[in-house]
Amino acid sequence: MGTGIERTRGWAGCLAVVAGFCTGFFVWVSGAEPGLRGAFEGERDWSLLYAEGPLMVFGVPALALAAWALVGGVLRARDSVAAVVVVLVLAGAGWGCLEWLEMRTEPFTESYGW
Repeated sequence: MGTGIERTRGWAGCLAVVAGFCTGFFVWVSGAEPGLRGAFEGERDWSLLYAEGPLMVFGVPALALAAWALVGGVLRARDSVAAVVVVLVLAGAGWGCLEWLEMRTEPFTESYGW
């Protein structure tokens, strides 16, 4: 059994992973939707499902946990500082993933003027 501080840090690390999972999943769902929905004549990009999906759903939580462990554990910063760093890392990862998916789904969202 650990002390109360160790348990709090453990729960905060788990919360960082859950927040990372939610961020990765919702960013992937919103960004990959045009490519999975299809474009002209039902053309779809299935690599969004089996490549980018797992990368974002499992990679973003791993990134959040690594940020939490680095700042809170290795650098011995306060828990509030580590939480702010995790939020900033998740915001940056979400933005980067959305930009990546926007580039990947561009052929499905272009409107051709007839």
